[in-house]
Amino acid sequence: MSASSVANGPGPAKRSLGQNFLVDPNTSRRIVQALDIGPDDHVVEIGPGRGALTDILTASDAAAVYAVEKDRELAPVLKARHPGLRVALIDAMDVAWERLAPALSWKIIGNLPYNVASPIMWEIAHRALAASRCVFMVQKEVAQRLAAPPGSKTYGALGVFVQSYMDVKLAFTVGPQVFRPRPKIDSAVVVFSRKNAPGVDARALGSVLATCFQKRRKQLGSILKQYWSEELDRLFEERGLSPTMRPENLRPEDFQALANALIICFRP
Repeated sequence: MSASSVANGPGPAKRSLGQNFLVDPNTSRRIVQALDIGPDDHVVEIGPGRGALTDILTASDAAAVYAVEKDRELAPVLKARHPGLRVALIDAMDVAWERLAPALSWKIIGNLPYNVASPIMWEIAHRALAASRCVFMVQKEVAQRLAAPPGSKTYGALGVFVQSYMDVKLAFTVGPQVFRPRPKIDSAVVVFSRKNAPGVDARALGSVLATCFQKRRKQLGSILKQYWSEELDRLFEERGLSPTMRPENLRPEDFQALANALIICFRP
């Protein structure tokens, strides 16, 4: 799925870019309302497509609106329709999110393509530290994973990583009928609210999560056997954990502590 807009516009949706254009104005308004825009906010929209959200964003109280658009045909059309819009013709995965000016109030929004939604949110969670709030429309199953609590079947590496940096709320679900062309699955809108920096190396945390959840049915003592040490014994005891637990039983802060303890092993 991709960020998008009115039914009429330049060219058909591009399957290579995962484009499914949002055509329901009520859904567009609900998504933008969830961002809670104020007069000091600088808003970045990822994948505006034909402008369903852009039209509302540029009419809002935002101090400035920026668009990150990969489609070379759509970017100039958006700029022509909204002269004040600042458009960057770039893939969202190539944006230097850590360079958002910390002195400004930043918020990020977008209907994300299903095939790249997870890596985009992963990068924004730990790199766009100046962004206080984000609102994304994604595949419903991805949204459930993002908001999943410890112990649930959908709790995994993506949710733990993003929850280490953001409070995550599943705001509402959206059916396929609001898009053209229609996707075959439901979507959902998630809201991220920035937490204080967790004090953990992002690469080490990502590596620990990958190692643990790739073997999620096994016990932690078995998964981490080659890394086990007296330090891990103490860490598990201090945090009330057991080597017989499985990855889904640990909270995000437990994984952060584990990553800090194993940083030499997991960060090149």
